[in-house]
Amino acid sequence: MGRASRVKQGVSRQQKIAAQRAAARRARIRSRMLLAAGAVAVVVAVVVAFVLVKVSTGPRAAAPGGASNGPTGAALARVVSEVTNVPAATLSAVGTGSGVTATPQPVTGRPLTAGGKPEVLYIGAEYCPFCAAERWAAIVALSRFGTFSGLRTVHSSSTDVYANTPTFTFDKSRYTSRYLTFTAVETYTNVPSGSFYAPLQKPTAAEQALMNTYDAPPYVPAQDLGSIPFYDFGNRYMISGASFTPQLLDGESWSQIAAALSNPASPIARAVDGTANYLTAAICTLTRNQPASACTPAVTALEKKL
Repeated sequence: MGRASRVKQGVSRQQKIAAQRAAARRARIRSRMLLAAGAVAVVVAVVVAFVLVKVSTGPRAAAPGGASNGPTGAALARVVSEVTNVPAATLSAVGTGSGVTATPQPVTGRPLTAGGKPEVLYIGAEYCPFCAAERWAAIVALSRFGTFSGLRTVHSSSTDVYANTPTFTFDKSRYTSRYLTFTAVETYTNVPSGSFYAPLQKPTAAEQALMNTYDAPPYVPAQDLGSIPFYDFGNRYMISGASFTPQLLDGESWSQIAAALSNPASPIARAVDGTANYLTAAICTLTRNQPASACTPAVTALEKKL
């Protein structure tokens, strides 16, 4: 009886995981279809975006679906401080974490650099729930090599899968590091505009070419062509899509997520910090394992698994 119960529970868990993965794949496909539709309607979208910019001079003026765009002022500063200062001991304790379903994949090409330093390129969008989840880990990882300023909180689309996932936006933020250059492109806001979202930033021809090259077969399955978020680590590694399910952040506030990152036993830390460790390992291959405070023994051990 006990064994039968365990078998049923195992099947149930497998079915649940399969359903989550199927939902994630459908959402990625929908995102790519919406991106194509947005490109066709770009002239109309630009006009609408211009109007939106004229009536809003800071973070998004109105959060779709009545959802909050997150903390501001001192509360925002506390959240940013917690996310950008996750203790190295916590990250080492988390190691590979749990719930991490995707890690950086090796690619081949000329080294990607900017300003004489290795470059990490990100292309995503504010509406995208997978971008929303991955940004938490990216900020944790990148903060080990440099400093962010101007980070603001937003949420993903209110109408897509994993609606209103709490996150940050790289739009209008700045990143400084002696070890690498981080280039971020947020292509669309989370504000609906016609049949899509208001446009925000446009990749350069060179940035789009990198995405066309590496966010495609043989590096990703054909059905995941063009998925976002897309990260290129110096043309040595890439990652496409979220490394863990955004569902993990459902119902959590920005402050709750940020606080959980310093608790290695937290499921959020196990996924976000675990992902951050893999991203850190990819970056350490670019910086020749500098600085030592980032490229710890726990991280260098992960480099061998990439």
